[in-house]
Amino acid sequence: MKPAEVYILNQPENYRNILFHIIDVVQNTILDVTLEYKWTVPYFYYKKKPLCYLNANHKHGFVDVGFAKGFELKNNLDYLIADNGRNTIKSLRYFSLEQIDNAILISVLEETKSLY
Repeated sequence: MKPAEVYILNQPENYRNILFHIIDVVQNTILDVTLEYKWTVPYFYYKKKPLCYLNANHKHGFVDVGFAKGFELKNNLDYLIADNGRNTIKSLRYFSLEQIDNAILISVLEETKSLY
């Protein structure tokens, strides 16, 4: 089993469901991505470059979808989070599966893809 799969399967069910949903959306939106395991989290690569990572943050109760070129994104800024200390990454945060708005996630993914 690949390390990214182990990471996902070892998560509590609520995080695992969110992660599986996001993976499905990413892989159906950008067909030629690969899911790697870098920096201790699952990380999608596009054209052999980091696209976005998935991080289950148990301390704060959310799954973070962090975009490597987040500060280059111009759309959906009301939904993208830029924490203090981050100089390039912006992320979408999901506290529940029901909170995921696929249209926004797909829009951010498509814009991110266009930066490569």
